[in-house]
Amino acid sequence: MEPRWTDHEPQELVVHDAPHVCPYLPARRARLPMRLPARALSAGELDARLAEGDRRHGTFLYRPSCGDCAACEAIRIPVDELPARRSHRRVLRRGDRLFRLELGSPTVDSARLALYQKHKEGRGLTTPNSAGLDARAYEGFLVQSCVPAFEMRYWDGSRLAAIAVVDRGLNALSAVYCYWDPEYERTSLGTYSILKQIELCRRMGVRYLYLGLYIADNPHMNYKAGFRPHERLVRGDWVRFD
Repeated sequence: MEPRWTDHEPQELVVHDAPHVCPYLPARRARLPMRLPARALSAGELDARLAEGDRRHGTFLYRPSCGDCAACEAIRIPVDELPARRSHRRVLRRGDRLFRLELGSPTVDSARLALYQKHKEGRGLTTPNSAGLDARAYEGFLVQSCVPAFEMRYWDGSRLAAIAVVDRGLNALSAVYCYWDPEYERTSLGTYSILKQIELCRRMGVRYLYLGLYIADNPHMNYKAGFRPHERLVRGDWVRFD
């Protein structure tokens, strides 16, 4: 395809827009147009993109545009309405005893690369022929950005246990990607990280935490519906689920 410009403000260059095997539902075909903004977005501009269902991969924005298939739904949590469930309190207490949280700018090093690969292998997200992510690819995915972003680092003493990369809007945070050491599976580190992001939203005074895409038939994506109430972008409209 020939690259083309959108009418967004700022303009965005569509650099890839071809059907391919769906990364979430491999039996289906997908279109995920990749858009490169002409400049970095402000926090307010990020809010607008998130409300339209956008996700970020490095310096690119995308959202599913798959014709008749609408299985992918953006999902967000109105953080001040989320009740304090007993199971969440238990995960927070256990995690707060074990882990030290540190915020900083996204970066790449050998520890992160090793942890990222360990997470992929432990979660069954690799194939026999898949190669590990090198520093350049990791940087292009999780360090470079077209929006304000930061990194949440979870430490067990001097051991790096998890990393969560988060985008910052004026009225929302957006969970870009989280990976953790599968040896900590019993601590529910993925859920713990979401709960810490919800805490951070409340401290910052922002309304929503965006959790990316909800896909009912993908077990790595459908757990997000367990946080209720939440809202999902269903065929262009935000719908509340209690």
